[in-house]
Amino acid sequence: MQMFGEIPDFLLAWIEKQQTFWVASAPLTADGLVNISPKGVEGTFHVASSRKVWYEDLSGSGVETISHIRENGRVTILFNAFDGPPRIVRLYGKGSVHEFGTPEYNALLPEGTRHPGSRAAIALDVFKVATTCGYSVPFYEFKAHRTQLLEWAAKKEAADRDAELTVGYSSATSPHVQTGMKRWWEERNTTSLDGLQGVVTAHVSDEVFTSRPIAKKSPLETISIPSKISRAFDFKIVVAFFAGILATYFYHRLSLSLQFLLVG
Repeated sequence: MQMFGEIPDFLLAWIEKQQTFWVASAPLTADGLVNISPKGVEGTFHVASSRKVWYEDLSGSGVETISHIRENGRVTILFNAFDGPPRIVRLYGKGSVHEFGTPEYNALLPEGTRHPGSRAAIALDVFKVATTCGYSVPFYEFKAHRTQLLEWAAKKEAADRDAELTVGYSSATSPHVQTGMKRWWEERNTTSLDGLQGVVTAHVSDEVFTSRPIAKKSPLETISIPSKISRAFDFKIVVAFFAGILATYFYHRLSLSLQFLLVG
């Protein structure tokens, strides 16, 4: 293991080439839930300097990292090599949250640069960096980034945008659009699993959603899990196949029985 007080130069370029990373955080209570979140949308992680990094926190069903940072600020970000020489890198630091619509958020993500669904910018003031061997991490080949989360978020933001462009509408005082992103934040992202405070201002901001274009969908995403209809259809085919076998069997048995009776 090697320890550094900041991100050394030889790691800066390596970190920026990684396609995925993990964020770990936890509440202060002894029985609180430790959280590890995988991240991987292209263009969301940024190295500001050898002592500061930040990433776009995209919307999801939980808000654990934001809540833990609000309570105690402790965050660890982990990278590991899936190809090339083995390596694991941990960035230890003090986290801060800049929600959508705040001046700090807008400074990091000017208009048209944020990803759909981006609810906050999470910054990490790095005070320790650790590298370890990574000898047990298997090789994996990177294929492509997924766009499904971005497409889902873009639809929700479009619903909000239509309402926010209406004269007299305010996200702070008007009921949120049922299918909108701000309603999602309000209902699912204001409290953590341990009851800690999550997003505070994003869902009541009057900032109108603008975002960068979504990258072209990978052909890999067109391979979907069979629908209930197709699964039911497949089941009917199997049933019909075995029913045909049984019918053929009994038909031959009946034919043999009739031949025996006629001969007798």
